[in-house]
Amino acid sequence: MKTYLIKKYDTLSILVSAICMSGLLLILRVKLNKSFFYLFLVWNIVLAIVPYAITMYLSSVKLNRVKLGFWFCVWLLFLPNSPYIITDLLHLRVSNSHMLWLDILVILSFAASGLLLFFLSLNDMKILLSSHFKKAPIKHLITGIIFLSAFGVYLGRFLRYNSWEILSQPQQLISDIIDMFFYPKANYEVWLFTFGFGIFIFVGYWMFKKIYSLPST
Repeated sequence: MKTYLIKKYDTLSILVSAICMSGLLLILRVKLNKSFFYLFLVWNIVLAIVPYAITMYLSSVKLNRVKLGFWFCVWLLFLPNSPYIITDLLHLRVSNSHMLWLDILVILSFAASGLLLFFLSLNDMKILLSSHFKKAPIKHLITGIIFLSAFGVYLGRFLRYNSWEILSQPQQLISDIIDMFFYPKANYEVWLFTFGFGIFIFVGYWMFKKIYSLPST
């Protein structure tokens, strides 16, 4: 793990700097507005870190296919938490008009950190899967994961499901998902959001890969 952390020093430095900046902006908002309303963003960014922490761990240890498959499922459950923070922009509807620009900066800074964590974790998982399942259509799988994450964001934002509720109350969650699939017209907003948000993340990931692969000068 130590060797891996040294190897990823530049990336981790950027991540820590981005998260610290978000925290400072949040502290500034609390001080100026005398409001703790956006403190939930701290918990959201903690959840967003979980998928990247998992892929960091997996990238630093020896794995077999069974162990990777287990951790892949756990990772997939938590992955939507990373881009989920973008939807916290909806809270601007109830924000006080006083220094609205600061509220925008606070949410956008946390959302950007979450999105970066998502892209880094997704990229690491792609490398892990490619090294263990050489004949698998990994590119298509990654695309599917992106849109599945968008669907997960909908479940979390609008149906208020948490990642761990697939274990605590799976019956209700499965029932709701089946209803969405069998009655797509009645649930058109689900698929509209999933497609739109999925395209947004997909394009963002494509841009990230292009920039991430650029040689340093």
